[in-house]
Formats: sequence, C-alpha cells, structure tokens
Amino acid sequence: MVHVIRTRRGLPHHTQNEPQPISDSPPEPLTVRIPAAIRMTGIGRSKLYELIQSGDIEIVKIGTSTLIPVESLRQLINRNRR
Repeated sequence: MVHVIRTRRGLPHHTQNEPQPISDSPPEPLTVRIPAAIRMTGIGRSKLYELIQSGDIEIVKIGTSTLIPVESLRQLINRNRR
C-alpha cells in the first residue's frame, strides 16, 4: 500500500511497506536540443543540420523547439560503426 504525505514545501513524500530502489543517476532524457546533440555526438552544427535534412537524424518539433530523440542519435552512431 502506498501513502502520499504532503511535506511543508508541498512536495509529495511517498511511503510504502517496501523500500524504494536508490538511483545515483538521473533518468536519461528522451530528447535533447541541438547544442546537446552536438556535444553528445561530437558532430559539428552544420553536419548535424545536414543529417537532419537528409532524414538520417529524426527531429521532433514542439512549438518552436527542435528536439532530437536520443534513440535517433544512437541509431546514427550504430549505423556508421566500422
């Protein structure tokens, strides 16, 4: 059974009979913005935009934000391994 207790700051504090697993790292993002994709892959900005134009890298547009799925970057790298 899970109980939610409101703390003084209004943030939920979950209590339950079983202990929660402790994670040392934050969850991996589903998408990243262009500057983060450049840092993650080491690909230059112009080349990244070429790969987007050619369809080799998928993008997601939400409003004016251009987001790149991390999985799309992984697939690009895996396709080009030698």
